Amino acid sequence: MIKKEQKELARWAMQYALKKGCQECRVGIYSGSESSFEVRDTQLDKLQQAEENQMVIYLFVDGRYGSISTNRMERRELEKFIADGIASVRFLAEDSARKLPDPSLYFSGSEASLELYDPKFQSVSADEKLKLAKLAAAEIYGSDARIISVSSAYGDNESFAYIVSSNGFEGESTTSSFGVSVSVSVKGDGDARPESYWYDETLTWESLRKQGIGKRALERALRKMGQTKIQSGKYPMLVENMAVRTILSPLMSAINGSAIQQKNSFLLDKVGQKVVSEKMTLIDNPLLPKALGAKCFDREGIATKKRNVFENGVLKTYFIDSYIANKLNMPPTTGSPSVLYFDKGDGTQQELMAKMGNGILVTGFNGGNCNSSTGNFSYGIEGFLIENGEPKRPISEMNITGNMLTLWSNLSGIGTDALKSSSWQMPSLLFDAVDFSGL
Repeated sequence: MIKKEQKELARWAMQYALKKGCQECRVGIYSGSESSFEVRDTQLDKLQQAEENQMVIYLFVDGRYGSISTNRMERRELEKFIADGIASVRFLAEDSARKLPDPSLYFSGSEASLELYDPKFQSVSADEKLKLAKLAAAEIYGSDARIISVSSAYGDNESFAYIVSSNGFEGESTTSSFGVSVSVSVKGDGDARPESYWYDETLTWESLRKQGIGKRALERALRKMGQTKIQSGKYPMLVENMAVRTILSPLMSAINGSAIQQKNSFLLDKVGQKVVSEKMTLIDNPLLPKALGAKCFDREGIATKKRNVFENGVLKTYFIDSYIANKLNMPPTTGSPSVLYFDKGDGTQQELMAKMGNGILVTGFNGGNCNSSTGNFSYGIEGFLIENGEPKRPISEMNITGNMLTLWSNLSGIGTDALKSSSWQMPSLLFDAVDFSGL
């Protein structure tokens, strides 16, 4: 928790920077702690614990900008640190776009309504954390002769921030998270060593899934036994919720303010235009209570709000912080998405497979890339051949190629299995006519 004296120190540092020559200043105090336990074959392999306590000072001096940070919190030391920082910033080139946001954009209120912090965080003992990591591995260790190795991990963190700006913003945030994961490798045919993992992450200890992670990881690894290629061609493609982020990320990168400002985006000048399937209504809602990634204000203090990113296939917004907004002479939105989800779904993964009939279920991507200017992509995939709505055999060592706008224009089905253990709450997605290369 950010203490009263830390807040007072941040306000003092801001005033001192203004006194020493800054025209504007923002100061952030950040603190927190994290711990992690890694277990290999039921034995503790690695333990880490860390605490953070940092002050970051953003200096706006004579049309120039720079930031400095320190974990030394004594006023006498900070006086010299700030003065030296201001002197250094004066050597930088002028940049008229660097200034604090318009105060009318700032958030004023409390994040308490989002319920992002577990007040029981400190009461969870190290023994309980280690026990959970060991149990996750022990759940499957020795249960199948084909298992080669089992690794599990537990991790948590609590994070506190207090930000104050010279033109009127003052805000604080408090978050926590807990996570557990299991990865397993098994002996396949010949030299094959199929492997997979599963995980859960939540904001509170009580809601963290305590059982079943290991069993799910083993089930996913065993499903890969006997992976082969199939004939090249155009197939319907169902992408599992765990894998959707790979193909969504290029779209989100293309609407990032930096990409737009640098004219390195295949969605440049596309706001207000229909660019993808009408089925696509993608929402960014930072104000969703009890959601990973939720927040009331961004790193500049600008108030967040729920917004449609795509609405019935029409691009509705870019993600633009105040600096890029000044460069583009546009109003800022926010620097990055927070909690992403689709408006509605068409059915479960099984129902989407039935709708697909014959096609390919992609459960993972293995390397590849997307050209940020054109949207052309190539990714390695693994998954299953689907016939008559049922998985028939595992496949791997195949690629998909195409263009992102074409791919997302072929979106034909949205699952109801949104992945809540991520800030990007993606469901399984069905696409028509995707180019696969194999045999």
